[in-house]
Amino acid sequence: SLYVSEYFSQSAQKLSFYSWYGNAKLFHFHVPEDTVLLRWLLQASRGKGPECTNMEITVHFRYGAPPVINPLGTRFPANATVRPSYNISITLSSAVQNTTFVNVTTPAAGDWFIAAHLPEAAGRIEVKGFSTPCPYMFQADMFVLRLTDMPVLEPGVAMPQTIVSPAKPLHVKVFVPKHAAGMRFELRSCVTSEQKACAMRVVLGSITLPQSFQRIVTCTGNVNCSLALDSPPWEKWLQIMVESLGAANASVSLEVLASFTACRPGSTSSFLNFSSLNQSQTGPRPGSTGAAGSSTVSTRETSRNASDQRSFCLQNQPVVREDLDVVSVRYRLLNSPSVPVNSLSPTLLLLNLNTGMDSGGSLVVSLLLNKTSVSLANATVVACVSAASPVLSLNATQSCSTAFFQGYPLSVRTSSAEAMLIVLYPQTDDWFLSLQLICPKGQGECNAAEAKVTVFAYLTPCFNDCGPYGQCSLLRRHGYLYAGCSCKAGWGGWSCTDDTKAQSVGAQNLATLLLTLSNLMFLPAIAVAVYRYYLVEASVYTYTMFFSTFYHACDQPGVAVMCIMDYDTLQYCDFLGSVVSIWVTILCMSRVKKILKYVLFVLGTLVIAMSLQLDRRGVWNMMGPCLFALIIMIAAWVYHGVKRRHCYPSSWKRWVFYLLPGITLAFIAISVYAFMETNENYYYTHSIWHVLVACSVAFLLPPRDKHKKPWAWSQKLTCRYQICQNDREELYAVT
Repeated sequence: SLYVSEYFSQSAQKLSFYSWYGNAKLFHFHVPEDTVLLRWLLQASRGKGPECTNMEITVHFRYGAPPVINPLGTRFPANATVRPSYNISITLSSAVQNTTFVNVTTPAAGDWFIAAHLPEAAGRIEVKGFSTPCPYMFQADMFVLRLTDMPVLEPGVAMPQTIVSPAKPLHVKVFVPKHAAGMRFELRSCVTSEQKACAMRVVLGSITLPQSFQRIVTCTGNVNCSLALDSPPWEKWLQIMVESLGAANASVSLEVLASFTACRPGSTSSFLNFSSLNQSQTGPRPGSTGAAGSSTVSTRETSRNASDQRSFCLQNQPVVREDLDVVSVRYRLLNSPSVPVNSLSPTLLLLNLNTGMDSGGSLVVSLLLNKTSVSLANATVVACVSAASPVLSLNATQSCSTAFFQGYPLSVRTSSAEAMLIVLYPQTDDWFLSLQLICPKGQGECNAAEAKVTVFAYLTPCFNDCGPYGQCSLLRRHGYLYAGCSCKAGWGGWSCTDDTKAQSVGAQNLATLLLTLSNLMFLPAIAVAVYRYYLVEASVYTYTMFFSTFYHACDQPGVAVMCIMDYDTLQYCDFLGSVVSIWVTILCMSRVKKILKYVLFVLGTLVIAMSLQLDRRGVWNMMGPCLFALIIMIAAWVYHGVKRRHCYPSSWKRWVFYLLPGITLAFIAISVYAFMETNENYYYTHSIWHVLVACSVAFLLPPRDKHKKPWAWSQKLTCRYQICQNDREELYAVT
């Protein structure tokens, strides 16, 4: 045998602490056919700074679709089927780097996914620039060992083979045709080179994670050994591995044989339905016999199918796949939403999810039983949703499992006429819905009965669009797209249906009121500014109060939300007003000449607007203007102090009753904003920030000029003769 090794690599990704699925970093690989060994090389590393601590990285594996994970232990939506993912933990302790190998023998060919993440997020809101987070990096590489000349086993033809030694097992493959109801594998004519009894181990199928359904049988002696499979995967290559359990230097000669049991499918007028679909889209064709003729042909077809039902192992229902959007598909039955279900053979619907881009959403299957269509009150319609091949023996075993897949069961009856199934991240494959009528007293009771079941099936990015307390986000890894729910207001879970830590409506209203009404504390600062004739500053504070109020009214995660304009616009205006308010306050305290002050007002506002557009959450967007304004203020105060030959401001009352309280409030506000805010206490810590900043502005504004009277701006609004004052020469003139 000729083996070829191949290597696949993807770029490293920076890991994040986990709060929702978007924090997990996804890696997507494709395993080629005839792979006998798969080896993952997992490399994790961290930075070398003092902020880097010991960390545990969780890595999840899954075949066919992204892994469904639940690190937070939250609840999944009702009717959702969840199977635990296969995962390992990688610990970064004293070592800066960790390398881990994961081996998978005879892996299934197709898409494989790896998701990695850090532990649960602490929930603290970190201001960008105040702290440096430790970088944790993760990279996954894939090595495969592929057999280039794997023998092909033809159905019904015995193939002689020789196993040279136990270290070199025999690998063969057989193609499973469509409509194969069963498969039988035989191992016979086993002879060892030492003329001893054979001891063989046969493995059918490939490994899939998180669950593997390989069929293993051990054969001993010289008698023939066989293994039967029900519902093998249709239109796929099935790997078979035979290894010797005998002596190390003993060769084994044997014959292998595979045979299939065919299933004869029935059809429900698929050709006529296709013709009617074309007619409904393009109108009736010339020369058609009309509705009466179609009804007559349909009646004859129905009676013929009813007479031949006993010879069919299944009844196909034609289904149209309709692509709506990214990871959004609707399945439409050609006949009608209702399908007939009987007890003689299962009714089969094909749900095509094999495009490679369908595994990033949720498959929803809903059944509704027409109660008037069932003549037997105790009859039950049993359904099974499975991948790769359908379940064809629901009436015999009522087991929802195929040869290599554990399906998802459903059932409806007159007492419970509705059923729903949600498959999260369905694996890439052909999916089948099998339905059959079951009677409690035996199938003879159901022979003449028929039920009508309405089937709704669709693929959606997020089930129920994540509900009222979640946001459905479309995520991307290279060219692969998948969706996840980001929950709000304390709600959690895969679809934001877990209300264990949810905020009540009263708490949401309280949070909204605190974050919005706390901005009214700018009213004293506005009044002080107007009283002291600082009209430009008062305008800036009014702008900040207005947009901060409505930004936080729009930013709420729950139902207490009101947006007067686009969210991004409100956020930008709030950030701009906050920084410009600090800028104009410090410049006003510097007491520079008016013309210079207003020039700095305009230039500073333009620069701040530009920097916020570049990086809205950068700490230097606030600290930069503050530091520059402080430098100007200190320089102006030093200039005034040198010129007057005493400290500036000269009044101790100004320092004790205004400047020191204002500076203290400002420092407390910055500490609360930078170090105390978390997701849980945001609504009251940020409200405290609003109050402290607004109060500090009221304290820090300088007193009015001596020649300005209180509320002097009101005198400018009247139209009459006034006495004008020359500020420089103290002269008065009548105009």
